[in-house]
Amino acid sequence: MNKYRSNTCGELTKKNKGSEVVLSGWINKKRDHGNLLFLDLRDNYGITQCIIDKENKFFKNLEKIQLETVIKIVGEVVERSPDTINKDIKTGEIEVKIKSYEVLGACEELPMPVFSDQEYAEDIRLKYRFLDLRRKKVHENISLRSKIISFIRDEMIKLGFLEFQTPILTSSSPEGARDFLVPSRLNPGKFYALPQAPQQFKQLIMISGFDKYFQIAPCFRDEDARADRSPGEFYQLDIEMSFVEQEDVFIVVEKLMLLLFKKFSSKKILFEKFPRITFKEALLKYGTDKPDLRNPLEICDLTSIFTREDVKFEIFKKLVKSGSIVRAIKTTNTKDKPRSFFDGIDKWAKDQGASGMAYFTIENDKEITAKGPVGKFFSEDAIKEIMKIMEAKIGDSIFFSCNKEKEVLKLISSARDKIAQELNLINEDSFAFCWIVDYPMFEIDENTKKIQFSHNPFSMPQGDLSKINFSNPLEIKAYQYDIVCNGIELSSGAIRNHKPDLMYKLFSVVGYSKLEVQKKFKGMINALSYGAPPHGGIAPGLDRIVMLLANEKNIREVTLFPMNQNAQDLMMDAPSEVNESQLKELGLQIKKK
Repeated sequence: MNKYRSNTCGELTKKNKGSEVVLSGWINKKRDHGNLLFLDLRDNYGITQCIIDKENKFFKNLEKIQLETVIKIVGEVVERSPDTINKDIKTGEIEVKIKSYEVLGACEELPMPVFSDQEYAEDIRLKYRFLDLRRKKVHENISLRSKIISFIRDEMIKLGFLEFQTPILTSSSPEGARDFLVPSRLNPGKFYALPQAPQQFKQLIMISGFDKYFQIAPCFRDEDARADRSPGEFYQLDIEMSFVEQEDVFIVVEKLMLLLFKKFSSKKILFEKFPRITFKEALLKYGTDKPDLRNPLEICDLTSIFTREDVKFEIFKKLVKSGSIVRAIKTTNTKDKPRSFFDGIDKWAKDQGASGMAYFTIENDKEITAKGPVGKFFSEDAIKEIMKIMEAKIGDSIFFSCNKEKEVLKLISSARDKIAQELNLINEDSFAFCWIVDYPMFEIDENTKKIQFSHNPFSMPQGDLSKINFSNPLEIKAYQYDIVCNGIELSSGAIRNHKPDLMYKLFSVVGYSKLEVQKKFKGMINALSYGAPPHGGIAPGLDRIVMLLANEKNIREVTLFPMNQNAQDLMMDAPSEVNESQLKELGLQIKKK
């Protein structure tokens, strides 16, 4: 028998009554009743209540022992009385009467509580992450993460995919974020880059003749942190397939997601067949390409209304004349909502940096009118036209926003979520997946005003390739797609461009010469020249999937050893300075500011 335990702390039941057992674990909690001391002993598998009375020679020592000390106990399993049964734990029908104990690992005074999941300062939680990971909720989240990855791996293999590992030290490439660079000792003055994604390698795997590849891939991007994004590294389910079209990728991913989310959650999946929404439609109806489809509210374009003579809302009319647009949200049957509800949305918009949100409620008092601060500026005919465009009825309310397109979309998409929350329209006990498709191949960079790739530069453009109008690149659509769930982007993907000549043309649009493409993507271009199959793929983010299934809002709650917002590992003190000899060996010198 193992000398540390005959059983775990999560498996003893009434069947073990009268047995002598050996348990080891952490002291989770103590309750001193004077003549009787209760200890909750915890390990990875659960909690067992242990008791010791005052007559036992070890009583006083255990009475003083620090929580989170690791101990081994020897004792007898006894049945609890009916009124003391704890139905919340698997071992709740028994307890262990302690005969002897041994300290296996002493514990200093704790910097944070472990036995509860109460909120605690993030810097303390990250510095003492090994303690934080002992806490029930985060411990279960990390265990869930492991189970999810194991399930995904099994399902991908069942679907005929082979698992490969791609290089970590590679060359820098324009994936859309900053690279982490690694100096080369053997090649002074040159640097490796940690992969932002295994993009080129997974395409090379397809060119190598393998048909279906997957990998639980580590990715590295020097990006700022967000609630749903780690600042340095993350993991994704990297997938690539040969001889496929867009729909083939969708079929595989939908099947996997349905199996995964049904396995690990009891929440309802609203659409078994994920809706396909074009990028253009998404921006119009939801104000974003990451729509939360649990929210029934939709956005309409009302710009044309403010060109009418019978609309006297001059502020909006002047803005529209100067190139602004108007987007609006309809709320159904909100005529009885108090004024504070509407003013609250207006104030919220101002808090977001906007000038506010105009609104009115449609009424019918002999004639159709608009009740609200701006209602007097609209004629009956104008209101009827708004009702027609928005499919609105008497008693509905309309919220307006007017500005340049970028600012309007930012505000109206957030307002859609805010209003839905205020009206309790979102079913929190559900998942709503969708595909966003038909992304533009190119876009205008806001800072440089130059044309750049909008998504993945290795994507295949849509349509007849012999008739693509490269003189109007902003009109070119690509076989690029995103999968979104509950307003969270899980992944981007694409059907790849496997034609070298076409790749040269597409890169020339953003200013790359043929020579530059050959130099920057030497391995890829060379490989494509030797018989490349049509192929495509996607890479759903594992961290965000686990966030959804664990019902967490912050990615750090489902990451084993996360960094803080400043990309610092407080526990391991990284990043850290290195000594002069290391720098000299690499041919590097730090310039002091």
